[in-house]
Amino acid sequence: MATTKAPAVYAAIGAVMADLASVGISKNQKNQGQGFQFRGIDQVYNALAGILPKHHLILIPRVVNREVTERHTQRGGVLNYVVLDVEYDLISTEDGSTHTCRVMGESMDSGDKATSKALSMAYKYMAFQLFCIPLDAQDGDKDTYEDVLGAAATGDAIEALNSCETMDELRICWTETLTKEQRKALVKVKNQRQKLLENRPKAA
Repeated sequence: MATTKAPAVYAAIGAVMADLASVGISKNQKNQGQGFQFRGIDQVYNALAGILPKHHLILIPRVVNREVTERHTQRGGVLNYVVLDVEYDLISTEDGSTHTCRVMGESMDSGDKATSKALSMAYKYMAFQLFCIPLDAQDGDKDTYEDVLGAAATGDAIEALNSCETMDELRICWTETLTKEQRKALVKVKNQRQKLLENRPKAA
């Protein structure tokens, strides 16, 4: 009996996972102000840029839905809170087979960057979860699954705090975005960001 060949897109996804498992994406970027290590969206782009074409896989994003909420600050300003529902079509260039991955991305900004931040978060989490990207190259029992998840969650919380450009953004991020456990662990980071914002020169 003839066997049916599996769509090439799944073999490609597995091959990308295998490559990333051997190298990972380590927290080798350092914030000079607070001294913490983090993984930025640029690292994800750079890691996938060569591996995806190597395995004949392309990604095409599609925003299914976009919700914007205006939050008024105590000083009368407005924060744009954006939630995106994003689909990524993974397409094998070998046989045209496809698989769609759907994720959410959310962010806030006092200017015009809320949507771009949300897109970056959607792509980042899509890549981490779809391809099971480890924090670094795996060497046996170096990290448990829970350790990896915990480190990633803390790193994302730090990035969220340090992306705040106003005191109102910082307040909302601290009280509404971070978990109780994250707030306990990141008091120093929050205070340093607050000090930086308070000492910024006022616009003329």
